[in-house]
Amino acid sequence: MKNTDAARPGAAPAFSSEALAAVLRRLDLTPATPLKIAYSGGLDSHVLLHALSRLRDDGWRLSALHADHGLQPAAGAWARHCEQVCRELALPITIERIEVRGIREHGLEAAARRARYACLARHVGPGEVLLTAHHQDDQAETLLLQLLRGSGVHGLAAMPAIAAFAAGRHARPLLEFPRRALLAYATAAGLKWIEDDSNRDDRLARNFIRNRLTPVIEERWPGAARRLGRSARHAAEAAALLDEIARADLRDCAAGAGAGAVSLPALLRLAPARQRNLIRLWIRARGLRPPAEIVLEQILEQARRTPRTRHAAVRWPEAEIRRYRDTLVLLAPPAGPESPLALPWDPAAPLDIPALGARLRAVPAVGAGLARARIGPNQLTVRLRRGGESCRLPGREHHHKLKKLFQEAGVPPWERRRLPLIYVNDDLAAIGDRWVCEPYAARADEPGLVLILETAARGA
Repeated sequence: MKNTDAARPGAAPAFSSEALAAVLRRLDLTPATPLKIAYSGGLDSHVLLHALSRLRDDGWRLSALHADHGLQPAAGAWARHCEQVCRELALPITIERIEVRGIREHGLEAAARRARYACLARHVGPGEVLLTAHHQDDQAETLLLQLLRGSGVHGLAAMPAIAAFAAGRHARPLLEFPRRALLAYATAAGLKWIEDDSNRDDRLARNFIRNRLTPVIEERWPGAARRLGRSARHAAEAAALLDEIARADLRDCAAGAGAGAVSLPALLRLAPARQRNLIRLWIRARGLRPPAEIVLEQILEQARRTPRTRHAAVRWPEAEIRRYRDTLVLLAPPAGPESPLALPWDPAAPLDIPALGARLRAVPAVGAGLARARIGPNQLTVRLRRGGESCRLPGREHHHKLKKLFQEAGVPPWERRRLPLIYVNDDLAAIGDRWVCEPYAARADEPGLVLILETAARGA
């Protein structure tokens, strides 16, 4: 049987507005879907913007977003170019100047990408879809980069055609088209686009692959980008199956309510590959970046052996996992350093506590929580534990040190240090959302305020 890929190595789908509309429909997008186009002014995003503009007669709702990194001397001119193009196409555009941070920690490429997507995320609301101009060659480059990094199937899945993003979704409708098809469209339409000189800097990993490695591969294996894209789709299917298995295992291994802790006995009953699979999904499900393989093995080693200290923890930049009794607990890093804290609080409004990455709020109740009558007009203050505090719980005759209450309740040591204490004037009235001290506990049929401590939303 003849191999059609080998027989027609130069075959590539032609790009047009009609072909783009067909892709959008396959992604279940309709003219009623508000589309936000990430527009850099380069060839790829210009083609996407122009082709979409030709669909407006069919009712498609479009606008453009431009993130100005300010990393190039010509950045201001690029922003003006994008504004001019959108004016000529009668498309609204939002231009935002952004600051790139974390270059030393993440490298220039990664830091710029993080800043760009954080900017784009701020402009994508519920029901809206961000469109980026990643094409078939970009997908092949991404797969090669992930291979060279030693990634698993989730990394080899490269870029999905559509996925959740911010409050809406992120779609890449050009993944089926090679760059030469976009160039042919741009040439025929007489488009003028920005050429970024940094794309020729082969010190950047993606540029090295694009400019030096890919041409050699295509010369030896014509049509390689299309086949690499197919491999990425196969990897995406495999990753989805692994996630399905991990979700089932996580339900079986969950310790208590929610997915904040994993039972060690249940985890260790799984085969090692399923243990790793579960932990990776557990971390991703919390919106955190999974650790490197060596850190993952440290986590499993901690799970298998009795730790020398009850404060055993494995940390990486995104989070940490601690062992406590027969559980593993996943914790996001605090939003700020632990420090002396004294925040005045009016319980009529929620209180954000940046040092804890938490929010404290009060819900009206009857017969529970802090008694409104005994709070009265007094000032409420939220502080951190310093040591030596005591509380007399309702129904008990004596005060108890908080350390004893925490031990009785099985509160992990790291949570004890980060549980806010609520004072009425200088009297300890409540310990987070766990206990209310006498005499501030609401009696039966007495109006009260039930305290709720929750994780604050993480910034983009």
